[in-house]
Amino acid sequence: MKFKNLKNRVVLITGAGSGMGRETALLSARRGATLVICDRDEAGLKETAEAVRALGSEVLAHTVDVTDPAAMDAFADAVHARFDAVDVLINNAGIGVLAKFFDTKPEDWDRQIAVNLKGVVHGCERFIPRMIERGTGGHVVNVSSGAGYFPSAVMSAYSVTKFAVFGLTLNLRIELRPHKIGVTAICPGVMNTPIIRTSIVRGADAGGQADRVRSMYMRRGYPPERAAEKVLRAVGRNRAIAPVGPDAHAMYALNRLAPPLARWISGRVTHMFD
Repeated sequence: MKFKNLKNRVVLITGAGSGMGRETALLSARRGATLVICDRDEAGLKETAEAVRALGSEVLAHTVDVTDPAAMDAFADAVHARFDAVDVLINNAGIGVLAKFFDTKPEDWDRQIAVNLKGVVHGCERFIPRMIERGTGGHVVNVSSGAGYFPSAVMSAYSVTKFAVFGLTLNLRIELRPHKIGVTAICPGVMNTPIIRTSIVRGADAGGQADRVRSMYMRRGYPPERAAEKVLRAVGRNRAIAPVGPDAHAMYALNRLAPPLARWISGRVTHMFD
């Protein structure tokens, strides 16, 4: 698929109300795509939709909680009433919890699994079958994380869900290859997006830790508009795995070339938060 020109292509993005989801929607619009977007944040979703229309692109926007199967069914029905299938599905919605394993509460596990993993599953279940039925190919993007291949004990549950999305994506890539549907795991590293400001922080020094981490992300975080370019480039090149940001690339290379060293470095980073 040509990522420079998306005219007559339908691009669906979950979690499009802010951050990388919004910037990917805007970049897709600039390249001529028709947008289908959703988010549980109604105000943020409205802002994204207005910005897409200002760029001259058509947009279908629905306030949807990706964790709710019934809501996702209704969303899919609305989309397929208007389009036979989407061309690019980007499962981007996600939340974060900054906490070690024993600081993570049961409700943190439930919510992260529901959004970060089951939200991706729900998107795939509802939109890929119509892509297969149409028979003209397409592309699926699942947003994992650098924490999806590089262990991160300071965000244990988040890392677990992103490892799961990473594995799901590689499996889907094999399964959908006969249908000419590409599948990519997008793996951002440190990014300056609202997720770090809205993430729950647990631990003895939760307040101080949150301030330090958020300051670091705002100072060093990779900008979401550049991440959007990486997403569309990965689609155009049909990449299986696309790290986003210098740290994500470094973690990926280190984990492949020297796994013991990667685990040692992860441990050192973890102890910085003790």
